[in-house]
Amino acid sequence: MALSKTKASQQVKTTQLITKDVSWWSAFMLLTVLSFGTRLYKIDEPDHVCWDETHFGKMGSWYINRTFFFDVHPPLGKMLIALSGVLTGYNGSFPFDKPGDKYNGVNYVGMREFCAILGASLVPFTFVSIWEMTHLLNAAILSSLFILFDVGTLTLTQYILLDPILLFFMLASFLGISKFRSCDSNREFNFTWWFWLIFTGITMACCISVKFVGLFQVIFIGLMTISDLWTILGKLSKPITYTMKHFVARFICLIIVPISVYVGFFYIHLMVLNKSGNGDGFYSSAFQSKLEGNSLHNASMPKEVAFGSIITLKNHRTGGGYLHSHWHLYPENVGAKQQQITTYAHKDENNRWLVKFYNDDENKNSSTNIRFVKHGDMIRLEHVPTRRNLHSHREPAPITKKHYQVTGYGENGTGDYNDVWKIFIDGGSDGSIVSAVISKIKLVHVLQHCVLTTTNKQLPKWAFEQHEVTCSPNLRDTNSFWNVEDHINSKLQNVSFELYSPSFLARFLESHAVMFQGNSGLKPKEGEVTSRPWQWPVNYKGQFFSGNNYKIYLLGNPFIWWTNIVIMILYNVLSISKAIIDKRRGRYEKNESDNKLWATCNWLFVSWCLHYIPFYAMGRVLYFHHYFSAFLYSSMLTGVSLSYLLEIIKSPKPSFLRKTMYDVLNGIIYSSVVYSFYLFSPLAYGMSGTPAIEQNSTMYGLRWLDSWEF
Repeated sequence: MALSKTKASQQVKTTQLITKDVSWWSAFMLLTVLSFGTRLYKIDEPDHVCWDETHFGKMGSWYINRTFFFDVHPPLGKMLIALSGVLTGYNGSFPFDKPGDKYNGVNYVGMREFCAILGASLVPFTFVSIWEMTHLLNAAILSSLFILFDVGTLTLTQYILLDPILLFFMLASFLGISKFRSCDSNREFNFTWWFWLIFTGITMACCISVKFVGLFQVIFIGLMTISDLWTILGKLSKPITYTMKHFVARFICLIIVPISVYVGFFYIHLMVLNKSGNGDGFYSSAFQSKLEGNSLHNASMPKEVAFGSIITLKNHRTGGGYLHSHWHLYPENVGAKQQQITTYAHKDENNRWLVKFYNDDENKNSSTNIRFVKHGDMIRLEHVPTRRNLHSHREPAPITKKHYQVTGYGENGTGDYNDVWKIFIDGGSDGSIVSAVISKIKLVHVLQHCVLTTTNKQLPKWAFEQHEVTCSPNLRDTNSFWNVEDHINSKLQNVSFELYSPSFLARFLESHAVMFQGNSGLKPKEGEVTSRPWQWPVNYKGQFFSGNNYKIYLLGNPFIWWTNIVIMILYNVLSISKAIIDKRRGRYEKNESDNKLWATCNWLFVSWCLHYIPFYAMGRVLYFHHYFSAFLYSSMLTGVSLSYLLEIIKSPKPSFLRKTMYDVLNGIIYSSVVYSFYLFSPLAYGMSGTPAIEQNSTMYGLRWLDSWEF
């Protein structure tokens, strides 16, 4: 009799496990199918360039054509876009000039499908990650639903952008660390344990290799790892060698492997992009010497600069531009109305300067004699196209008022003594000759005792948004170093500059210096729609992906976004209350399931903070789409928190009423998410016809906030 009861009990448990397994797989498959279906639906519409497709589609084309370019982000995302284009038949010929340009038969769909597939993977990644952390099916389903039915996430992952690639690797690394941490003590150091640890390290490296904001995910995984090692250190039953083995394993897989992968992507990047392009000017002269087609590649030009040479001067700071002028004058309200002097990041005929003696008599005799430019010489620089001299005077500079204005002055090379500059070689002495590419030089104004420099401040449209050049009274100005790049002098013998080509490590480090500077210098363009971090969580304002007759508008599903805010506030109130109650009782809850849920919520909240709060300290231009990394974690926090609250309703004493309340509330949440997606899906799939601001528009009733511009 007892034996039959035991068998019956085992059969019941087996049946429950099978039912649970079927429910898990059914939910997983349904959510995955819906995710891929919603992301790939209407993927070919609109059939024109949308928003930043103009940048990243163009960069994909440059990879296919092996043309070097400058971007503020690491290379992996653009390389993958290019690879997806090649594999789906795109040949890199479309110019991606501006948003709204028709594709006209170009095979662009493959690149969009690639990004959409990565975006669709966010839902199954979320489902598995939350399941591994909580072992609550409803928590996994709710978290996945909030991401699946968010129209903003859908919009962001349907186009040729870096964001779907970034979010894919971000959640892939979260999946990896979740699976790794769920390995119990019986599976330590086995194949599965090592696989998920290495998988986490690689995907973490891929995340930061797409955008530098991937660093927030690296920090998050680092904090989880430190927490795990701290727990392992507290296992007093284990020897210290056990802790060291765990530390070494994580050091190799989460530090050494990611660094190797990251550096490897840059090696591929610099190897593939070996042809000169429009991004050359952002990099040093030595860097450019490695690019085929660049004037410095296998350069053959005079080494030592002489009077009568035609040169270009490149500012020596990271990402420095070329000393540049053009026919346009400064406006009347900006110092003297003389010719503009700027720095310009691209190679141009207007970057050329003739090196002359400061004394006109010597200039007349220079046609027969060769005299090299030396440390301490006084010179004039004549702009070759306009024949005006580099000039400064005591008028204030256009933006930096404590500096003096630099202009182009004179006619046909004739000016005045405010055109005279004294040249100094960094580390040079009397008799040292200025060498092209190698010498770092300063130009000190003889009369005003100031040094030629660039402030890196962007001038208005009247100067074509080029950068300000000034004469600084501070002779130690850090931006006042220049080097001669191009050097033309038919009287001098040409030599090869191949010996000065930098190593991979030097190019790798310079690439990062240029990217960091470019990132910090990103400012909004005139008329550009930007946003501030406080606006993002409340879904205050979206941004247009496509205008004209077929509008796509990036905006979060308001039901999901505003629910996230409410739940996050509630989570913080409950967390603080629980901490106070536990402190007053002098003990902590022993319920393992509850502790696991609270720990999961705490980690999700930490990740939300890491992916959101740092933006308040950033000086660069910001957009609404920067919030979506944080949004994914806030949605998971909402899913887990709601599941926890619903479980409280159903237990600890299950009854028909409690079970009914649980099912009804679940039904309300599920149906609200789905219905709100149905209402706002035209924002992602395209709106045409009457603007939403007009009452006869089908979207009129959905414009709940005046700041929503659709």
